Amino acid sequence: MIKVQLKDGSVIEVEKGISILELAKKISEGLARNMTCAIVNGKVEDLRYVLNEDASVEICTFENSLEGKKAYWHTTSHIMAQAIKRLFPKVKLTIGPSIDHGFYYDFDTEKAFSDEDKEKIEQEMKKIIKENLPIERYTLSKEEAIKFMKEKDELYKQELIEELPQGEEISFYRQGEFTDLCAGPHLASTGAVKAIKLLNSSSSYWRGDETKQTLQRIYGISFPKTSQLEEYIQMIEEAKKRDHRKLGKELDLFFFDETAPGMAYWMPKGFTMMNVLIDLWRKEHKKRGYQEFSGPQLNSSSLWKTSGHWDHYKEDMFVLTDADGNEQALKPMNCPNSIKIYTSKLRSYKELPLRFNDIDVIHRNEKSGQLNGLFRVRMFRQDDSHNFVMESQIKDEIKDILEIAKKLYNIFGLDFELTLSTRPDDYMGELSLWDKAEADLKDVLDEICGKDSYQINEGDGAFYGPKIDIKMKDCLGREWQMGTVQVDFQLPLRFNLSYIDLNGEKKTPIMIHRALFGSFERFIGIITEHFAGAFPTWLAPVQVRLLPIADSHKEYAKKVEEELDAAGIRTEIDDREEKIGYKIREAQLQKIPYMLILGDKEVEANQVGVRSRKDGDMGAMDMKKFIEKIKEEIKNFGQEK
Repeated sequence: MIKVQLKDGSVIEVEKGISILELAKKISEGLARNMTCAIVNGKVEDLRYVLNEDASVEICTFENSLEGKKAYWHTTSHIMAQAIKRLFPKVKLTIGPSIDHGFYYDFDTEKAFSDEDKEKIEQEMKKIIKENLPIERYTLSKEEAIKFMKEKDELYKQELIEELPQGEEISFYRQGEFTDLCAGPHLASTGAVKAIKLLNSSSSYWRGDETKQTLQRIYGISFPKTSQLEEYIQMIEEAKKRDHRKLGKELDLFFFDETAPGMAYWMPKGFTMMNVLIDLWRKEHKKRGYQEFSGPQLNSSSLWKTSGHWDHYKEDMFVLTDADGNEQALKPMNCPNSIKIYTSKLRSYKELPLRFNDIDVIHRNEKSGQLNGLFRVRMFRQDDSHNFVMESQIKDEIKDILEIAKKLYNIFGLDFELTLSTRPDDYMGELSLWDKAEADLKDVLDEICGKDSYQINEGDGAFYGPKIDIKMKDCLGREWQMGTVQVDFQLPLRFNLSYIDLNGEKKTPIMIHRALFGSFERFIGIITEHFAGAFPTWLAPVQVRLLPIADSHKEYAKKVEEELDAAGIRTEIDDREEKIGYKIREAQLQKIPYMLILGDKEVEANQVGVRSRKDGDMGAMDMKKFIEKIKEEIKNFGQEK
């Protein structure tokens, strides 16, 4: 017999050699029917996985975890590949992973898949599901696996196998006549998949390398219930309307151009909004003792070699040679520059915690196929801070950081969840320091979130320290990885950082990396979709548009503009010779929070006709009253007191 600890902490005894699926049946027949995979001792395993020793086991379903969803979607990707091989036997298979929202599979085919092709593929997938084919897992030696794929003329699979270490056991999954090289996990049968939909297709490159074969990628999604699929499709349609790339052009915020792939051109209105966000960020940090600095965009390779980025991150950096033949790199992150600020003079324990924040532009050499609007770019402004603390200050510092995050996210009405990632197998540093840091982070999360209200990813921390990841949900329920708080024991050692302690001795500080928005570019992309471009008044690049009815009202419009400008309200005048109804519609399409109608009555009474984007016609109002109203709204971020 062996002992199995379940997620709720309970322990059960089962026979040695029991599979995860059999274990689930002992717990509950319903759980067994719904399970898709399991997490065994922190590692995702197939439901066929056999337990031969004591272990901790978390049974995953589609509903209770992302790992459970991914196993479901991974199986669906194999169903799609099987359907394509039935319909188009000459197509070559490459890879078909699950992703955070569905799955895709890349194929080498002579022509792109048409909409008609995709409809046929989807119908064939439904047939395969109806056939309810058992999914079997088996293994082969490397030599046998290469021979198998040669016989099937699957050259891409053969290449993948050839790169695996000699003697490695290579797993395959078979369903009916279809077999694929795969590490898993997968469901028990094709019939376990219920509602499916192929979403879109695009070109891709083998292994993401632009110099290699162009492939055709098909994305899809699947769910256990038809109602879930219908809800998802509805969400996708709504997301299309909210696409930040589309709205960025329509609202004159930003655009992308082939002259600078992955680097946004910020229009005046978009850059105004960027600066409003930066001002908010600066204000909140300044009152908490943060000191803003700016460092070089270009650093010698020697700095990146000391930090370790040269060995682990060079391929993602823009590297060049200066006039003297020395290697330089555009910075992909700010931490080494923060360290240089720290080492610019001798530090005392009395100065700690030292909080250096910056919003310098950074560059990352992302592959073109990975670029995605403002969500994945090559140039962006990270809302960075690097905080240098003593060991005894870790807990309070993390607590303060999370309080800033909570305050900032609440302003936008964004819910967020926290995940603690703990010590990995390849950790560096003293075990006692890791234990202390993890205990401190748990204490802070217990206090801020409440016990059991955050997730723990065992073994998923960075090698240099544990971390907290911040994930947000927008109004469509989509989850975004945003901020991160990372405790770093290693960079201070690599750079020989020190401070003089109470006893006059040199000690090494601990470094906390943290970003809350993640990057201002990405955050603007997210909130553009969250608000569908209808930004709250405090953030809107234009808060008020003045609409004079006739030429005779333009002089009064100028006077009103001056008053609003003096009050710090962002204003513009639409003085085109167009009908007032047309001007109102244009302002509404531009999602301006307030429109002030200016005609004879308003001029005579020294008033403005107020029209709200949200509430429609609000009637005539004295200028003083309107200014008080909008300033109060801006002050409170549009929220009730």
